[in-house]
Amino acid sequence: MPMENKKRLFLIDAYALIFRGYYAFIKNPRINSKGVDTSAILGFTNSLFDVIKRERPEYIAVCFDKGGSQDRIEIFPEYKANRDETPEAIKIAVPYIQEILNALGICIMVKEGYEADDIIGTLAKKAEKENFETYMVTPDKDFAQLVNEKTFIYKPLFGGGYETWGIEEVNNKFETSDPIQVIDFLAMKGDSVDNIPGLPGVGDKTAKKFLKEYGSIENLLSNTDKIKGKLREKIEANSEAGLLSKKLATIITDV
Repeated sequence: MPMENKKRLFLIDAYALIFRGYYAFIKNPRINSKGVDTSAILGFTNSLFDVIKRERPEYIAVCFDKGGSQDRIEIFPEYKANRDETPEAIKIAVPYIQEILNALGICIMVKEGYEADDIIGTLAKKAEKENFETYMVTPDKDFAQLVNEKTFIYKPLFGGGYETWGIEEVNNKFETSDPIQVIDFLAMKGDSVDNIPGLPGVGDKTAKKFLKEYGSIENLLSNTDKIKGKLREKIEANSEAGLLSKKLATIITDV
């Protein structure tokens, strides 16, 4: 963890931890005396207090989605369209969680038409300019693209505890030379969770291979003559989908 006397900002990906908290109790839901399922509330607040207790952050904010990502849906209406309906217990929990945060004096960051990813990305970039060290509290791999010398992922682990991902950890995980290439990795392989199409026939292994050889999806698409067989045909036929996927996978940093 960082040395003392450094300004540290912890940005919490609200829904990621709310969902995680809810499903942690899925086999044994926490129901109160009024019959309300409080699993998501308990799970989230446990995670919040754990971070505060472990790290004693100088600055902290909790970032929420609101209304989906209008920019992404505009260019690809099927974005995240494959996701199941949010459980009713989570819908009920969110206002209570926000009340708790307000009572604790913890800042809530939300903007209509943007995902928490984009709010966190924007705040992290602003904080970097002010010489903060930013820790993005999330299990979401997409945030790896934002990691740099001042910005880290603070990743909750199953079974308890956290691990910090800096530049070295991200590059080792994705076999990149720079974390920004995580965007190209996601664009090539796609992301079934967010319904990002990617390039057909390209999975983790092939995407990592292409990144080492070409560095970016644009450079890959400019050199398809070097790819053999059916894979070349698939990539050339879906080049627009690949470039669209890069736009969808890129976290907005100027909300």
